[in-house]
Amino acid sequence: MKIGTVDIPTQIALAPMAGVTDLAFRTVCRELSGCYTISEMVSAKALCYGDKKTASLLKLGPEEHPAAVQIFGSDEACMEKGAALALERSGADILDVNMGCPVPKVVNAGDGSALMRDPDKAVRVIRAVIRGAAGVPVTVKFRLGWDKGSINCVDFARRMEDAGVAAVAVHGRTRTQMYSGTANWDYIREVKQAVSIPVIANGDVFAGKDAARILRYTGADMAMVGRGVFGNPWLLSQCTAAVAGEEIPPLPPLSERVKVAGRQFALALEHKGERIACLEMRKHYAWYLKGVPYAAYWKEQICRMETAEDFAAVTRGILRDLC
Repeated sequence: MKIGTVDIPTQIALAPMAGVTDLAFRTVCRELSGCYTISEMVSAKALCYGDKKTASLLKLGPEEHPAAVQIFGSDEACMEKGAALALERSGADILDVNMGCPVPKVVNAGDGSALMRDPDKAVRVIRAVIRGAAGVPVTVKFRLGWDKGSINCVDFARRMEDAGVAAVAVHGRTRTQMYSGTANWDYIREVKQAVSIPVIANGDVFAGKDAARILRYTGADMAMVGRGVFGNPWLLSQCTAAVAGEEIPPLPPLSERVKVAGRQFALALEHKGERIACLEMRKHYAWYLKGVPYAAYWKEQICRMETAEDFAAVTRGILRDLC
């Protein structure tokens, strides 16, 4: 599959998720599956104001190619400049634009999925981004529409294609649904039938067979995996196997999962320092223990981690008591 001029050697993508898909987690996912990755969403306005914390979100790993970085915003001049800055600082192969984020803080500023309520403005924004990207392929991620009474994803996709985007990713829910209910794949199929650029299908891929099913049902070119990877980066390799018609590998034993959690923590430690790595790893490490019998005590200890030694002590305890 090609996105613009960029060859993508996989049909499985890791969805960009704020506070989750940082460099450490993306690296682990790529190492396990070779999936296509996209950065956490980055504010174009913050980039224009020179915010250092925001700029750090753009860092890609040395082996993380092809990959995209994602920006969001609704001010045309800022999005044009932000696109150029994001690509300059990241060296990304593709630039993605978030027009699907449903959280109030984002939509109340007119960003994310709020742009689906004003397609004319969305087109102006995307044209500005394309100018700023200066030849680097631009993609857009959006939802079905604002609510069930204003589903406009098919027309929105056509307008994005006409504006010059290289691919679209569609989450099968409306903004008002947030992440509740069931993703509607019918509309993703309609988008695929309406445009000639690649379509990435997103929503309710929680097992390997779901990836194969969403591609078969919608005709999409790629399946994007989101919340299902929380504590389970192996889902991506299971999806890859299912799409290829191969035997789906089982979830590895807990000892291996703990080892991968350690790898992720080591990467976070390197990139963010001890304090931030420990704070952010609390949720990830707890996710790795999801469904593990008798893990409640160790989840409590995980939530108290403040140092690398705390992480090591918790890991020793888990290996001793639960493996």
